[in-house]
Amino acid sequence: MPDPSEAMTIHVTLPPGSTGSPPHRHTGPAFGYVIEGELRFELEGEPQRIVRAGETFWEPGCEVIHYQDGNNLDDATTRFVVTMFGVPNQPMLVPVTAEELEQRRSRRAPRC
Repeated sequence: MPDPSEAMTIHVTLPPGSTGSPPHRHTGPAFGYVIEGELRFELEGEPQRIVRAGETFWEPGCEVIHYQDGNNLDDATTRFVVTMFGVPNQPMLVPVTAEELEQRRSRRAPRC
């Protein structure tokens, strides 16, 4: 946890088939809860998984890349809330460049 830190809670609505945010990282940990639908969730070093309504997810933040947070459903909306902690006066979501994705490709879990 960054010290000092600040927190932000947001409500996210993903339309059917949405890919969500591009690969990114956070400056601190994030904790979320899926309200409706199914979230396709993938962190660096872990296999992709599906988080369903009523389930939670978290990520440690800092250097770990968050690859996916898209809607797993093509015919329904997915909604979730997430509380993110981060460094004051820095963005909560920091996009990852294509060059860095290539450099860290070996850290991504195998894909089916």
